[in-house]
Amino acid sequence: MPDRDHDEREARGVNRRDFLRYTAIGGVIAAAGPLACGTPEPSAPPAAATSTPAAFDLEEWTVAQLQDAMRAGRLTARAITERYLPRIEAVDRQGPELRSVIETNPEARSIADTLDQERKAGRTRGPLHGIPILVKDNIDTADRMTTTAGSLALAGSVAAKDSGVAARLRAAGAVILGKANLSEWANFRSTRSSSGWSGRGGQCRNPYALDRNPCGSSSGSGAATSANLCALAIGTETDGSIVCPSSSNGVVGIKPTLGLVSRAGIIPISHSQDTAGPMARTVTDAAVLLGAVGGVDPRDEATAASHGRAHADYTPFLDAAGLKGVRLGIARHYFGFHEKVDALMDAAIAEMKRQGAEVVDPIDIQPGRELREAEQLVLLYEFKADLNKYLEGLAATVKARTLEDLIAFDAAHAREEMPYFGQELFVQAQEKGPLTSREYLDALAKSKRLARQEGIDAVMDKHHLDAIVAPTGGPAWVTDLVNGDHFGGGASTLAAVAGYPHITVPCGYVFGLPVGISFFGRAWSEPTLIKVAFGFEQATKHRQAPKFLPTADLMV
Repeated sequence: MPDRDHDEREARGVNRRDFLRYTAIGGVIAAAGPLACGTPEPSAPPAAATSTPAAFDLEEWTVAQLQDAMRAGRLTARAITERYLPRIEAVDRQGPELRSVIETNPEARSIADTLDQERKAGRTRGPLHGIPILVKDNIDTADRMTTTAGSLALAGSVAAKDSGVAARLRAAGAVILGKANLSEWANFRSTRSSSGWSGRGGQCRNPYALDRNPCGSSSGSGAATSANLCALAIGTETDGSIVCPSSSNGVVGIKPTLGLVSRAGIIPISHSQDTAGPMARTVTDAAVLLGAVGGVDPRDEATAASHGRAHADYTPFLDAAGLKGVRLGIARHYFGFHEKVDALMDAAIAEMKRQGAEVVDPIDIQPGRELREAEQLVLLYEFKADLNKYLEGLAATVKARTLEDLIAFDAAHAREEMPYFGQELFVQAQEKGPLTSREYLDALAKSKRLARQEGIDAVMDKHHLDAIVAPTGGPAWVTDLVNGDHFGGGASTLAAVAGYPHITVPCGYVFGLPVGISFFGRAWSEPTLIKVAFGFEQATKHRQAPKFLPTADLMV
C-alpha cells in the first residue's frame, strides 16, 4: 500500500493495524453445545443464501410488548421461547444461514416453565421476567452450554459457576436462550482476521446483506438481535466490539463505564478495558437490560466503584425531549472516511439542533498515534496475563491451560482453526513479560492519561459538553476471508481506553446498510447518554428490520 494512503488514514486516526482496536476487539468470549453449529469446511465456506425467512409474529417486539402479552395471558414465557427457537433454526441454521448463534440452551424451555409458574403464583422478578436473551460465547453460564470464545481448543468446556452477568440475568428472570457466535477469541488472535468468524461457529453474516460483514467481535449478538432471533443480547467490548456490530447490524449498543458490569466469568482480553453490555433494537430495551446487569459483584473488584453510581433502573432517564438544552461536541476528526456517512451525520446534527441541542462543531479530539500504540502494548500484556488466569480456573478436562497451549493447539489443528488467517497477536502476546514490566506500566499510565485527562475529560471541560458525537463506523464491508477486514473509520477507541461509556443508535442507511451514530462522555454518564440517545431515536426512528438480501442493493 502506498505511503500516501497510509498517511491519509492516519490523518483520520485509522490504519489497518488499528482495526482491532477501533472496531473488532470484544471484551470477552465463549460457546458450544447440544445444538451448536457445525464447523464449516475451511476451504469452502457456504455461499450466502437467498431464501427469505417466513414472517415472524414477534418481529420487532419490544420487552414492553412481550410483558404486556404475558400479563394479559396472551403469551407465556414458554410460548415466547418456543417462537424464538424455531426462528433460530429457520434463519440461523437454514435459509439465510446467519450463523449468529453458536448453540441454543437445552434448558431454555424448562427455565421458561419455572418463570411461568412464578408469574401464575403472582410473583414476577422485573421487566426481564420471561424474556429470551442471547449471551456472547465468551460469557460463562453454569448450565449445559459451553463457553469457548468460538475456539475448538475449549470445545466441551462447561463453566462451574455463572458469570456475574449470567447470574444477574437469571435473578432478573431472563431466559438465557443460547450463546451467540463471535470473532474467535474476541478478535484478538490475528492482524488479518475476518470479523464474525470462529472455528466453532463459522462465518457470521450481516442480515441486511448476507455477503457483508457483521463486524466484531460481538458479531453474533448484533446480527441475532437485528434478525429477531432473540429479544435482547449481551455483547462484550474491549475496543469497539459492542458499538461496531451494533452499528453494522442496525441496533442499539451500550458499552458501559468500566466497573458498571461485572467481568467475572468472562473470557478476557484486558482487565483495564473489557466490559459486557446490552445490544437491543431500541434504546428503551437497552436501558432495561443495562439496569438488570449492572452493579457491585464481589468477584470483580472493579465493580466496587459502581456503588452509588449504578442504577437498577435506567428507564427514568428515557426522555423524548432528551436533546433539548444539552451541549454536544461534534468530533469531526472521525468524519471524512465516507461521504455518504458524513451526509447522514450532518442530517443527524441538523435534527439534533431542531430538537433543541446546543452544538459545538467542531471539537478537537482524536486518539492519536501515541494512544493507539500504548493501547496495543497494554492489550498484549494484559491478554497473556488475564487469559492465563482464566484458563487456570477451568475444569481439569480442558487441556489448554495457558496461551502457549492455545498457540500449540492452533498449530496442530491449523486446517480447522487457521484456514484463513493466523495467530500473530497470540504470538506477540506470548512474548510479553509480567504485568510488573516497566514497559507495560508506562504504556498503561500513558494510555489512561491520553484518553481521560488529556482526552475526553479535557475537551468536555473546555466546551462544557454533555456528550461527544461521532459516526460509530461505516457501512458493512463485503466479508473477505482472503484479505481480512476492510475497515473505513470509527470512533470507539477513546471511550474504550478511558473506560468511559459509549452508546450507538441507528442513524440511517448507505445502500441499505445501517450506520450508527455514537454518543460518548465521562465516566458514569450513562443516564445522560441514554437521555440523549433516546431523544435522538424518538426524533428520527431510523431502525428498519433487515431483509436478508443476498447482497447490498446499490440502487438504493
